[in-house]
Amino acid sequence: MTSVTSATDTGIFGPDSVTWQLHAEPAMWLAGIRSLYLQALDPRTVAGVIQNSDFRNDPLGRLVRTANFVGASTYCPTDEVERHALRVRQVHRELRVVDRDTGERYRVDEPDLLLWVHCAEVSSFLAVVRRAGFPLTAAHADQYLDEQRRAAALVGLDPDEVPGDVVAMRAYLAHRRPLLRRTDDADEIYDFLHRPPVSGSLALGLPVYEPLVGHLAYSLLPRWATDLYGRRPYPKPVATAMLRTFSGALRTAQRTARRLVREPRLGPLQPHPVLAVRRLGVWATPSAARLPRSAPPGT
Repeated sequence: MTSVTSATDTGIFGPDSVTWQLHAEPAMWLAGIRSLYLQALDPRTVAGVIQNSDFRNDPLGRLVRTANFVGASTYCPTDEVERHALRVRQVHRELRVVDRDTGERYRVDEPDLLLWVHCAEVSSFLAVVRRAGFPLTAAHADQYLDEQRRAAALVGLDPDEVPGDVVAMRAYLAHRRPLLRRTDDADEIYDFLHRPPVSGSLALGLPVYEPLVGHLAYSLLPRWATDLYGRRPYPKPVATAMLRTFSGALRTAQRTARRLVREPRLGPLQPHPVLAVRRLGVWATPSAARLPRSAPPGT
């Protein structure tokens, strides 16, 4: 049974935040995959994935776990968010990586690696959802990145060291670019995200998934990133049109998911925005109409 505290606790962001509205958008699916392509261009980060993740044997597991963590940290009560974050920090604390070039052994939770993953994620979420047509102003974008400092703190980062507006995020990405390059590990992630090694009925959908999800998400990367990969993306106008069509189709599917939220065949992915509305009430429903009229800095 839901406790009184849980029923009224709006979590670390709350229904009046930009994050609450943005993270419910269906374009977040493609944004999440885009962020994995971007993360993989950092050799130290992608080595940690290749050496520690079971993505080859559990191809959908990491995507689902990442989506569930983002959803939980956005929409769950504060104590539940903290439990999720503690588990993530505990797992990361134990993982080690060996640099293929130098033999150096390092932790996956080094602050510079955590910061890169965070920035690759939230910059992708912001860029893709805006490109899909979600009506964010420049002030909303700054407020979103400021809010996401709270998410960065959950994985162990100092919020004061995390870019909190668009100008700071652009500066960080520009500073990071000289360290990024295509590697064998990055190629493995590229191949995996284009054609994950699924079997059974899921494999039947690969001919549709690869052009409509895998390569579309890749094509949403900035030009400098696709240049590093050396693979041709869809032309920018084509990718934008496909993104908006895909987002509209997913929005229709979400309406079905709301009716089938208890249906076991939906699998392990949890529809956190739906569950939050059930817990708090319909007043908390994410919507572009709830975006702040003004978004003062530092909120």
